[in-house]
Amino acid sequence: MPQSEKEWKKVLTPEQYRVLREKGTEPAFTGEYLHEKADGTYACAACGNPLFDSSAKFDSGTGWPSFDDALPDSVEYMEDTSHGMRRVEITCKRCGSHLGHVFDDGPTKTGKRYCINSVCLDLEEK
Repeated sequence: MPQSEKEWKKVLTPEQYRVLREKGTEPAFTGEYLHEKADGTYACAACGNPLFDSSAKFDSGTGWPSFDDALPDSVEYMEDTSHGMRRVEITCKRCGSHLGHVFDDGPTKTGKRYCINSVCLDLEEK
């Protein structure tokens, strides 16, 4: 796994680097996995850490892939007060890369909506 930002820039695409390492956001309704229905596991595009099972994915209508739960011990939660908002940022527990945010407005029994950038994910189909 890369140890410096210079090394990360060599292994990630410019868009992946912008979102994963610089806490960017891909434009809504543009991500590769927004409408994906295949069964499998979504892993961190930076380090391969398994993050979400496809059974947790749902259409939130927000323009980003959404999940109602993360795999155990796969992500970390940090307060994010950027852009004048109070949110909870989600990062990969293995490499620390930014993935998106989690909100308490999900429609399923967990009540959670993990709003994740597609560029941060790799789907490993079953």
